[in-house]
Amino acid sequence: MSKQAVVDALCCPPLSERRVPAETAAALAPAFKALGDPVRLQLMSMIASAEGGEICVCDLTPAFDLTGPTISHHLRTLREAGLVDADRRGTWVYYRARPTVLGQLAALLTVVPTDAAPAARPECS
Repeated sequence: MSKQAVVDALCCPPLSERRVPAETAAALAPAFKALGDPVRLQLMSMIASAEGGEICVCDLTPAFDLTGPTISHHLRTLREAGLVDADRRGTWVYYRARPTVLGQLAALLTVVPTDAAPAARPECS
């Protein structure tokens, strides 16, 4: 079974409910590692929030003060981690987020409050 097939088949109960099995941790760790880089996290945000569900690399590259090959490296890392899919159309590559994998990561990090009062939500700047 391919590494991507393992990630796709995983079910991720929240960390606060159950210990993460070794196979699940090994399969999801590359995705968390990929998102640990600020540029890749920004790229993932741009891809996931793109209107129409996909975005051209030609629209991603100008948003950064980095060379095209560096952006391509970061995008390849996101693709190899299973976070995005890519399609080549002529000279351009279009990226789209893989909602199943993002949902698994989100589910794993979900923490259900133990008290009845709603938890305060941290603000992002």
